[in-house]
Amino acid sequence: MTVRQDDPGTVLAAGCVLWRRPATPHEGRGVEICVVHRPKYDDWSHPKGKLKRGEDASAGAVREVREETGHDCALGAVLPTVRYLASGRPKQVSYWAAEATSGTFAANREVDRIAWLSPPEARARLTQPRDRVLVDALLDALHTT
Repeated sequence: MTVRQDDPGTVLAAGCVLWRRPATPHEGRGVEICVVHRPKYDDWSHPKGKLKRGEDASAGAVREVREETGHDCALGAVLPTVRYLASGRPKQVSYWAAEATSGTFAANREVDRIAWLSPPEARARLTQPRDRVLVDALLDALHTT
């Protein structure tokens, strides 16, 4: 399904809350969440980016995860759509839960670091409150506390 703009000025984007099960779970760490550092903004967020013209939102989310983290992923539950102003323009970001399936990170122009963190650590590291809410939505979707 291709996302359509209701307002022609809205920037459409898509992303994922990327997660994995650690190889050796410890201290109740059932999942780890990947957060990305964007040097342009000096912030930590979930992998996301603008959709290409006519691009399906789910395909764009998978593409952005691969571009920003080097990982392939399997999309899961739809998470809440986030709306906010970016540079004075409305932005709408569609999100999915996505399990990392393979890949290796290599620093790039957009993302210079990633971190795999427990949910509480991810909440603390994320810069924007709107991104923290998505951690809770992921845990609800995975039926994890």
